[in-house]
Amino acid sequence: MLSFTLRRVALFVGGLFVTTIVVFVVLRVLPGDVAQVIGGIKATPEQIEQIRSEYGLDQPLVVQYVAWLGGLLRFDLGTSLITHTPIGAEIAEKLSVTLPLCVAGIAVALVIGVPLGVYGALRHRTTAGRVVAYVAQAAAAVPVLWTGLILILLLGRGVGAVSLLPTQGFPKDGWADPAAALASIALPALTIGIVEGAVVLRYMRSAVLNEMNLDYIRTAMSRGLTRTGAVLRHGVPNASISVLSVVGLQTASLVGGAVVIEELFALPGLGAKLVSDVGNRDLLSVQGIMVVLTGLVLAIGLVVDLAHRVIDPRQRRVEA
Repeated sequence: MLSFTLRRVALFVGGLFVTTIVVFVVLRVLPGDVAQVIGGIKATPEQIEQIRSEYGLDQPLVVQYVAWLGGLLRFDLGTSLITHTPIGAEIAEKLSVTLPLCVAGIAVALVIGVPLGVYGALRHRTTAGRVVAYVAQAAAAVPVLWTGLILILLLGRGVGAVSLLPTQGFPKDGWADPAAALASIALPALTIGIVEGAVVLRYMRSAVLNEMNLDYIRTAMSRGLTRTGAVLRHGVPNASISVLSVVGLQTASLVGGAVVIEELFALPGLGAKLVSDVGNRDLLSVQGIMVVLTGLVLAIGLVVDLAHRVIDPRQRRVEA
């Protein structure tokens, strides 16, 4: 287990290092002049050159990369070229919205997808089981934007059929008022949960159906358990191991792709900031955000791999 963990950590570090190179190079080949954006359309050529010198934009790319990488190793993401504020502090502020939103959305997805997936597998030959499968396929096909709009019309405060939850914005004090903050992300999290829950449901149903046909389920039934009891006691835990990978992938995609939800519900999250910084050509801020997002995605993959080794003894036996 220790050697596997060390290998996965080494891959994590290597992947993050390669990401810094790719992000740095790709952003430098995009059209546009950062110094011109900072100086404005009325800036003279002399002022543009002064800005390049002040921000180190006139240095060779290798020198700029090494300086940026050195800051990353000190957990210093630099200062925004546009707002002149520490990038790390801005990202931390935005993550305080994005991460709770993603965690809450995945939690809702698990609450919806796992029990309905098990039920759909156990009742797959009945009308109710087939209805669950059809609904899951339909829900997974609906764009998240449409789902959010429908929920706003149903539950949005002031505009919905049931005026229940706020539809726009986040408290200025952030999580200093937990009740207001939770209310602000409730409807976006429900939107994510419904769409992702349909995906989890389909994978859970398929995994449980596969386990139901294996010999150990019949062995458990021969010892007195009903089929439902054998599946719930032995099949579901084994099926959950494979579904864990799906949940990890969905969580990773949410962290990097929450911009649609944040824009729809006017949440000041990291996705919305990334779109804004790309438009403003704030290269240092975009670099920092991309590295942080990639680090989170790689970290989720690392946690999922380690969790597989912990909960599945078969993998540890194979390594041994």
